[in-house]
Amino acid sequence: MKSGTIKTNKSWSTIFTIAFLWLFYSLFVIVPVFFVLLSAGRQDFEAVFCTTRFLSSIKNTVIECISSTLVSVVFGYIYAYAVVRGNLPFRKFFAAVPVIHMVTPPFVGGLSFILLFGRQGFITKTLLGLDISLYGFWGLLLSQVLCFFPLAYLICVQTLTGINPAIEQAARSMGAGRSKIFFTVTLPLSLSGIASALLFIAVSVLSDFGNPLIVGGRFKVLAVEVYTQLTGWLNTGTSAVLGLILLVPSVILFIAQNKMMKKNALKLATIGGKGSAASNNSVSKAANIMLTIFCSFLSFLILAQLFSLFAGAFQKLWGINTSFTIDHIKAVWGYKTHLFNSIVLAFISAVAATSIAAVTAYFSQRTHISSGSALDTVSQLPSAIPGTLFGIALAYGAHAVKFRGSALLIVIAMTVSYLPFSYRICSSTFSRLKLTLDEAGRSLGADRFKVFTSIILPLSAGGIFSSFTYDFVRGVGTLSSVIFLVSFKTSLASVKILNLAEQGDWGKSAALALVLTLITFIILGVGRVLIRRFEYNIWNSD
Repeated sequence: MKSGTIKTNKSWSTIFTIAFLWLFYSLFVIVPVFFVLLSAGRQDFEAVFCTTRFLSSIKNTVIECISSTLVSVVFGYIYAYAVVRGNLPFRKFFAAVPVIHMVTPPFVGGLSFILLFGRQGFITKTLLGLDISLYGFWGLLLSQVLCFFPLAYLICVQTLTGINPAIEQAARSMGAGRSKIFFTVTLPLSLSGIASALLFIAVSVLSDFGNPLIVGGRFKVLAVEVYTQLTGWLNTGTSAVLGLILLVPSVILFIAQNKMMKKNALKLATIGGKGSAASNNSVSKAANIMLTIFCSFLSFLILAQLFSLFAGAFQKLWGINTSFTIDHIKAVWGYKTHLFNSIVLAFISAVAATSIAAVTAYFSQRTHISSGSALDTVSQLPSAIPGTLFGIALAYGAHAVKFRGSALLIVIAMTVSYLPFSYRICSSTFSRLKLTLDEAGRSLGADRFKVFTSIILPLSAGGIFSSFTYDFVRGVGTLSSVIFLVSFKTSLASVKILNLAEQGDWGKSAALALVLTLITFIILGVGRVLIRRFEYNIWNSD
């Protein structure tokens, strides 16, 4: 029997649950991609690889992905190291800023970039008096780094806090300096977290649609070309080929990261403990000053993004007529259907993704079923499928079977897209619970499903809510995976914000983004209060 699992006879509920999981992954992960493969012909591949425009987009995508991913991960790791190992003033404030940014809908980055760094931007025009345009590669790099580095930060924080400070203290007692300890101990032990950050961010950058469309300008990338070819030129075959090209580096990254995780699994199993005990002695005073400046600069840019939404929503014409007005806020009422659809569909998909991820994590990590390893792999497979390609895949699959349920397709797209991250959160949460809890429940006659619902889930409420939070926030502002699935009846606020920004109506775009962001914060705040009360009742019940 595998270490860390419980071997028992399968009940009908277990068989039904596992069958449902495989049916779900087959229908909504594997089959849609198969339809994309069928829709692309030889002539479409020839058209793509013989056209200068598409070859240029492929080159731009490679440059953008490598640059944005590396800078985001480097910034995220440095920020995380500063918070965990540094002796920063206002440490809690710096730790909270990336988290606040994470619970802000993703489209805020591209929109606020224009408000801050466009020709009429607050920073470029008002503060610096510059008449420049940052549209193109450099603007896209800046907007994507600000968008994705908080995710790298959260992953790297977990890695750094998991490194036992005794290892670093042992190296220090042997005469190693701070720099040598960092490069020979801390950084090598962080490679697994860095690899995870590289995977998630690289795939996110590849499928990022909003930032390249708003900020990219003439610097065209594949995600935008996929959309343009399908909606502007109705070239379904060409669009499918471009989407499949996006899939290749994503799969390579996925395989490489999984191999690295397995290779480091034994080494990482020996690492444990809290890193905060050694934090005050890990960096010199000079390094601590530099880290404080670095974190302050990034925090300023993040908070400036949120400020730009407030300012833009209450100015008549951003950068030109700064008179106060509430007309843009009033106009948001006309988009109430878009807001309702975004909130409801994101909520449903977050519940679905978290539920499926939790069930999969339980059966693959805490039981001894024959398909456990396969479930572990297939549950993370969507992380290797760019959102743009997956949206096309669902659209093609629905067209092939003549399915017209746009709302259901949007829920499926969001659910599958965010499953991998939810699965990792749930797996990490469940691993903290002793297996004796499962054994006790089984000894009393409960089947696996009963143990899962009555013991594991209640004791994992905090982690489950974290998974829901991530899925809900990403769903509220999602673009790439749903841009091909929206219809007149299921229009989304994120798509409307993008349309308003493209039309240059920055006031209404900022107002709608602001209202959606505030609604998101309110819902998550209420949820946090309820989950804390639930956890309190669980841990304090007799």
